Amino acid sequence: MNPRLPRRIVVTGGAGFLGSHLCTRLIEAGHEVLCVDNFYTGTKANIAHLIGHPAFELLRHDITFPLYIEADEIYNLACPASPVHYQHDPVQTTKTCVHGSINMLGLAKRLNARILQASTSEVYGDPDRHPQREDYWGHVNPNGIRACYDEGKRCAETLFADYQRQYGLQVKIARIFNTYGPRMRPDDGRVVSNLMMQALAGESMTVYGDGGQTRSFCYVDDLIDGLVRLMNSPDGFHGPVNLGNTHETTVLEIARTIRGLAGSASDIELRPLPQDDPVRRCPDIDLARRMLGWEPGTPLEEGLRRTLAYFRQRFFQSGPAPAAKLVTSLAHASASPL
Repeated sequence: MNPRLPRRIVVTGGAGFLGSHLCTRLIEAGHEVLCVDNFYTGTKANIAHLIGHPAFELLRHDITFPLYIEADEIYNLACPASPVHYQHDPVQTTKTCVHGSINMLGLAKRLNARILQASTSEVYGDPDRHPQREDYWGHVNPNGIRACYDEGKRCAETLFADYQRQYGLQVKIARIFNTYGPRMRPDDGRVVSNLMMQALAGESMTVYGDGGQTRSFCYVDDLIDGLVRLMNSPDGFHGPVNLGNTHETTVLEIARTIRGLAGSASDIELRPLPQDDPVRRCPDIDLARRMLGWEPGTPLEEGLRRTLAYFRQRFFQSGPAPAAKLVTSLAHASASPL
């Protein structure tokens, strides 16, 4: 497939954190984009800069219901990705992963369109193998509070693989590891957004467990580049393929780095680790390097600085009081340090 030829591309979850960046990238590359979102976690603010662009359309729609449109490619990103949001309505989360995938795969089959599934490192659960390679089957609690997302995404991968085997559909499966950057929601309960909002508001910075658990943080621009490369990869390559940063950082190190970049005097407060929260998470990206020529290039501190500037400009323009109120409410929510 020639990535330079203009195409009509559907992005489900297109008003979300990752989806809005993907829509922007595709528009800049000269494609027509239909952004599909039910605005459960996505926001119009994320795509405000695209409204009115002649190559951009917006459709409010829930993909658990069939969608009848025309397209050349489909990026299926629709699903709440933070524990606070996907645990709020776990049944709907599972429906989005499973019914949504069935509907989007059915659409792709009818149109003979390529389709990419935004899967997740959560399919590995709390892994007992490090780093995680794509041939690792994972260590997941199927009945835990995170299972709606973990098992939902695992089932979605099964559906994508079976549509490829049974119907010859051109599917692509990306396993996305921890990603951060501008347009993250301040209330998503994830480690970077939580800690930045708390540091900027002068609140105690919440770290779960002893802070020794590790994550590998990938800046959003790098991740989007990986998704586009995967969609444009040869027909015979379907994945799954890990997309993430291989540099492991402890949550406590992240908290201290953010505090320093923010110039904050906030204390760091330790809290109990939530159920089934993975202690260590790091991708093996040899497959992405070999098949996609991809690896992340944004240094962690630079990415954090850009993200911090976004949060400062977006939520603290009129002073810290309104944002501090939001952070205080978040501190009492059950959040996982993803």
